[in-house]
Amino acid sequence: MPAIGPKQLVQALIEAIADGDHVGNLLTPPKRNPRRFVVIGKSAPSVLTAYAWTLTFGGRPSLPNEFRIQMTSVTSPLQLGADGPTILIGYEPALNLFAGFDLERHRDFTTGSPSVQIDIAELRRAETEGLSFHRKSNDEIAVGIRPDMLLAYAMNAAVLHQYGRESKVLKLLNRAVQAKTISSLETESLGGERRRVVFEVSRLSREAGFRQKVLFAYGHRCAITRIQLRLVEAAHILPVGAPGSNDQVRNGIALSPTYHRAFDAGLIFLDDKYEMRVNEAQVQALNTQSLAYGLETFRTPLGKVFLPPDPEQRPSVELIERANRFRQVPGK
Repeated sequence: MPAIGPKQLVQALIEAIADGDHVGNLLTPPKRNPRRFVVIGKSAPSVLTAYAWTLTFGGRPSLPNEFRIQMTSVTSPLQLGADGPTILIGYEPALNLFAGFDLERHRDFTTGSPSVQIDIAELRRAETEGLSFHRKSNDEIAVGIRPDMLLAYAMNAAVLHQYGRESKVLKLLNRAVQAKTISSLETESLGGERRRVVFEVSRLSREAGFRQKVLFAYGHRCAITRIQLRLVEAAHILPVGAPGSNDQVRNGIALSPTYHRAFDAGLIFLDDKYEMRVNEAQVQALNTQSLAYGLETFRTPLGKVFLPPDPEQRPSVELIERANRFRQVPGK
């Protein structure tokens, strides 16, 4: 596939940042590498610097799966951003997937248009796993990246490439993205930073898998308002950390941010008839503090929620009841 235009590539990056529940605003001209983005969101870097090109067929008939980026229009050495992570990536538009490469390995290069390769079959694993890790014949780790995991990759790219080539770390990373349980015993022989990144990838993969399953089940629509607009989040019914909570789709509901926050705070709750209701005890508390303005507008869309068409993906009544007891909803 031929390279896409700079504006399309920038838009793919902005949409990937949005898929990770953040907002990205381009600071530099679209044609200029690296592209720099102000990123807004929870635990986000202040600025993301990305050297990015389209992934295209490598051109060698003997390697039909080889795709590559060609590092044109940049000079050696590649400059690092001073206010956030810097990444070296390729984008495959037909698959809507990214590939991450070891920036330190390719930071210095000879003149011309050096290329960096990835096996497209390895890249495709990221469609289901979020991230995929492939040790190339030159011992470099190439990472397949689903768009919603781009920021997670960016925040950990340096250590992923540094330690991912080690056999034990690579094995654990591939287990982590498959949502397999990793015990502390299995990581006790690893150094602190290696252990941290394995558990971080495990946590991020579980969160991304939960978000993807829930949003897909609800058609990326808020169960209360039915809006989409890339403004919908996956909320846990029984919160993370509560006994018996899990990352299954039946413990999830798709909500727009305001209602997600209200749900987590116990201002609204879901009952066993799938109706979203206001917690009147919290309303009374808000009234005493003169903080109830806008309540009637807020109440308007509440009531019977919109559910996934597949009954097997609808919220578990047992988890709803446990969540209401956990959040101390009166009478629940």
